[in-house]
Parts: sequence; C-alpha cells; structure tokens
Amino acid sequence: MRGSLHFRLAGALVAFACSVAATPTAAQGSYSQYDESPAAAMARYIRTLASEPKDFDSLIGAGKAALALGDAQAAAGFFARADEVNPQSPLPQAGMGAVSVANGEPQAALPYFKRAQQLGAPVASFACERGLAYDLLGQQAQAQSDYRLALSGADGDEARRRLALSLAIGGDRNSALQMLAPLSAKGDGEVGRIRAFVLALTGDSNAAMMAVNAAMPGSAVNVAPFLQRLPTLSAGQKAAAVNLGMFPDSSGTAYAYAGPPPSVPATTASASTDRLSGIDALVRENSAAASQQPTPAAVQAIQVAYAQPPVPAVVQRTVAAFQPKIWLQLASGPDVDGLAKRFQRLKSENPDLFDGMKPYVSRGADQARLLLGPFRGESDASIFAADLRTIGIDAFRFTNSQTDRIAPLAAE
Repeated sequence: MRGSLHFRLAGALVAFACSVAATPTAAQGSYSQYDESPAAAMARYIRTLASEPKDFDSLIGAGKAALALGDAQAAAGFFARADEVNPQSPLPQAGMGAVSVANGEPQAALPYFKRAQQLGAPVASFACERGLAYDLLGQQAQAQSDYRLALSGADGDEARRRLALSLAIGGDRNSALQMLAPLSAKGDGEVGRIRAFVLALTGDSNAAMMAVNAAMPGSAVNVAPFLQRLPTLSAGQKAAAVNLGMFPDSSGTAYAYAGPPPSVPATTASASTDRLSGIDALVRENSAAASQQPTPAAVQAIQVAYAQPPVPAVVQRTVAAFQPKIWLQLASGPDVDGLAKRFQRLKSENPDLFDGMKPYVSRGADQARLLLGPFRGESDASIFAADLRTIGIDAFRFTNSQTDRIAPLAAE
C-alpha cells in the first residue's frame, strides 16, 4: 500500500507538470534550429534519415527530439548511431550524458560530459544537462554554476527554470522567485508549475497548492500529499522529484511513469504507441544495417505518427512498444569504470577481433553488465561467441527486458 501510494503521488505530479506544457516548442530545448515542436522536428529528421541513414546532423537532431518527447531509450539509439558515424564529435557524448540524466543516473552522465569536453565541446553547450546531474547528486553549488553558464545559450529558459528550482532546494526562496521574473514577463507557460515547486520546496505547501490551482484549477488535491512531503526529502531526491518526476519510495525510487496513468482517450494512447513504435523502428533499422532504408510505407507511418500532437511523458512511458535485442555479455560487476577498463584491456590484447565493436553497459539495481551487440539474430551472436572462445573469452548470450537500461559505455 505504501509503495502504491508513492506511485500515485508521482503520477499526479507529472500529470500536473505535463498539463501546463502540453505543446513544447523549440524554446524549451536546443533540439532544433527551427521554431517547431519536438514532434515536428522528429518528423523532419526521420524524412532525412529515411534516405540518408548516416546523416550526422539528423541523427543528433533526432536524439534531442526524442529526449524532448520523453523517450530516452530512442534518444540513446540515435546518439549511439551518430557516434558510429563521427566518433570524434563531442555531440553524441553530450547527448548520451543527457540520456543518463533523463534516466536519473547522474553518476553515469558525468563521464560522457567529460569526454564531450575533451573532444572540444564548450562547457556552456551541455551545462544545462550537467547542472541537473549535479543537482541530482545533491551538489547544488556546482549545479547552479553550470545553469548560470547556460543562461545565455539555446537552453537558456530551461536553465533558468532549473536554476530557480536549485536555489529553492538550497532554501533561497527569494532568489528562486526572482530568477523566474524574466520568464513571467514574456509569458512563459511553465512559470506556474515552477513557482508551485519553489514554494513547496521552501516549506510553504499552502501557497504551493494555491499556485497549483492557479495553473491547473482543481488539481491541488491530487498533488497535495506530494507537495507536503517534498521539503522532507534530501537535496538530490528533491531535484529528482521536481525535475524528473522521480519520487522516493520506501524501497528505492518510484518513477512517475511506473504508476497508474491518468485516464487517456483511446485515440491519444494510440497516437503515442504509433509514435514510439516509429522511433524504435528507425533506431533498429539504422543500427542493424545502415545500408537498408525503411520502406516507404514505414516512413509514411512514422511521419503520420509524428504529425500528432505531443503526448505527455507520463502517457508515453506507459504504452511503449518493446523489442528485445540479443547481446553477448563479457563481464558483470558493480563498478562501471571497472567494466570499461576490462573492455579496454580485452581490446588492446585482441585489436583485430574487437575492431569496430562498440561496448555497451546495462545497469541494474546492484550490478552492471558489459555487453557487445546488438546482433541481428542468434546465429550472428553464436558465431562471435565462438570466435571469442578461441582466445579464451567466455561470453554469454543476454536478451534485454523492457526494464533494462542499455547505453554505450563511455570512453575515457
């Protein structure tokens, strides 16, 4: 009962968060140079990738659009493909850092941002996302420094929202509200939500509920328990709750999208399913065989799906089509850095065998897996496993489940 209550609270939180920003635009992120919604941007990138599957700019743009649509798994696929096309660009590394942040994994995000900086990316270009990683780690001073770096960039409005929340997490209510003033002056639609969180974070739950009702009439009763408990959380938990919709449960973290979703019209749920299926289909086709292009019918279906209005992330997460993939597991353990060193050692000892192979990591509750793949089928995986055995490396077949989080292993 305790856990299900927390799920409901988190679900209500994100329903409120999404309701005041149902139609995001380019002002909310740097996924596109055009004034268009993430869905429209995705449709444009899909059209390009249908005929040019190795178009680097479109892969990066599609990854950013997928993140804006709330599909971090699809974003990871686009960024991974972009990294294969141009491994010397910092953009895929910065993108994977953003994916890790969206998944609530700040520690995993930092090596990606470090690598992006090593490859020449200015810190300001990813400071908004790295700032959130620091916030999730409870390091508010570092987070606020990064947000300030990002204020004048393409993510300036989002950096300002996150900075206001970070200041509130640190107890500075007046500075947090002042930070929102420029957004209020230009009619930013998210100010009401952020202001409610600022008030709740600084202990004024009654004023926060009034702000919630002002932004979304009648909804305060649904989020009242969350707003009242918010000040009792740790700094990192507060950041996860108000930025990502992740609310702590007695046994860990309850994800907002894991709880019962609000009632959704059948046509909306169908559009969401079509949209996510379209992303996954494109990722699979581009990853498995870059030379193969989606059929015209598939391309048309994707375009139609992305012409639909965006659906809140809380809805998207509850209806995603899932396609398991076949991998080979080389090692496992609690330390991702150890797995990275293990792969580098294996590759240095057998450069020909591992030439062109990109390592991935699957993170679980208490361990991580070092993976190679994904393979097109069981036969391909078996053949490569046999090759590995000839040099004394035991590899085990691994088929990922819907809850597994798999991402490229960050290179140091």
